[in-house]
Amino acid sequence: MRGGTIGRGHQGAGVKSKTSSPKSPLNRILDASVVLSFDHSGFLRHAASFSPADLEVDLTGRVCLVTGANSGIGFETSRALAERGATVWLLCRNRRRGSDAAHRVRRQTDSQRVHAAELDVSDLGAIRRFAREFEPGTVDTLVHNAGVLPDARLETAEGHEATLATHVLGPDLLTRLLLPKLERSQDPRVVFVSSGGMYSQRLSVTDVEWRKRPYDGVIAYAQTKRMQVVLAEQLAEEWRSKGIRVNSMHPGWGDTPAVRTSIPRFWNVMQKRLRTPAEAADTVIWLAASPAASGYSGKFWFDRVARRTHLLPWTRESRADRAALAKLCSDAITVKPLRRSKAA
Repeated sequence: MRGGTIGRGHQGAGVKSKTSSPKSPLNRILDASVVLSFDHSGFLRHAASFSPADLEVDLTGRVCLVTGANSGIGFETSRALAERGATVWLLCRNRRRGSDAAHRVRRQTDSQRVHAAELDVSDLGAIRRFAREFEPGTVDTLVHNAGVLPDARLETAEGHEATLATHVLGPDLLTRLLLPKLERSQDPRVVFVSSGGMYSQRLSVTDVEWRKRPYDGVIAYAQTKRMQVVLAEQLAEEWRSKGIRVNSMHPGWGDTPAVRTSIPRFWNVMQKRLRTPAEAADTVIWLAASPAASGYSGKFWFDRVARRTHLLPWTRESRADRAALAKLCSDAITVKPLRRSKAA
C-alpha cells in the first residue's frame, strides 16, 4: 500500500462532495456530537475528503522513530512508514514484544529496513543512554506514541508519576537529545499522539505528581495529554527557526490493545463503533509522511484537519500555566550536579 486512505472499506475516500467538507453543515452537526466524530463512522465521513495523493510518497532514505510501536497505533504507523520505504525504528519498553513487532512489520511490508530497540520512555536515564548509543546520524521523523493509563499511582526510578513521565517528561527529553540529528534532516518532523480526552482538562501542574490527592488514572491521562498539546506548541515555537515541524494530534476512539485493557468498560460499550488501529493511526502517518503536512507546525490535528485545542472555555490556560509547564519539564530533565559535602 503506497497511498490512499488507511483503514477498512472506504468506498468514497478521496471523492469529495458537498457533505464531505469538514466545514459542511452536516459535518458540523455530527462532529458536535463527539461520538459520531470520534468513532468509526466519523472517520469514514471525514475520510471522504482525504486526497489519496497525500500518502503516495516514497520515504526511502528517511529514518523514522516510533515509540510504543509493538501494537495498536504505533504498530500501524511503523508498518505504513516501512511500506513507503522508510527506515523504521520501533522503540518499545519490552524487548521481546518490540522484536516480535519488528518481525511482523518486516514480514508484512517485505522491508528489511525495520529495527527494534528497547526503550522505556518513562525512564529518563534509559533515554539518555539510548540517545548516546543511537547510531544513525540523522533522524527525520520522531513519533511520540507510547502511552500508559494505570489504575493506581506508579512511580518511576527517578520518582516521577508514570503517566507524567511517559507522556511528557520522557518525550520532551528524547526530542531534545535527538535535536542534533533532527537538525541534519531536510524535512524534520515530530508528532505527539495525544487524545481527545484532553479536551476535558485544563492545563495545570498543581500536584502534577499526584502526591497529595487521591489518584485518578483517567484524569492523570487526560491532563498529561493536554500537556502534550501545549508542549508540542512550545517546541514548535522554540525551534521554528530551525525548520523542525512539531505537531500533535488525536486519533479518535480506536480499538487498540491499550483501550481494551486500560478502559474495559468503555471498550465493552463502544467496541462496535471504534475505529480500527489503522484508521486511528491515519493522521499520525499523514503528519509523519505526507508532503501536504510539511508546511505546518504547532498545530493540533484530527483526521488530517487542524482543530481547535479548546472546546470548553474553562479549559483555557494562562501564560503563567504554560510557563509553569515549561519550567516543570526543564527542572525534571536537567541533570543536576551532585553537591559536594563540606569539609569537616
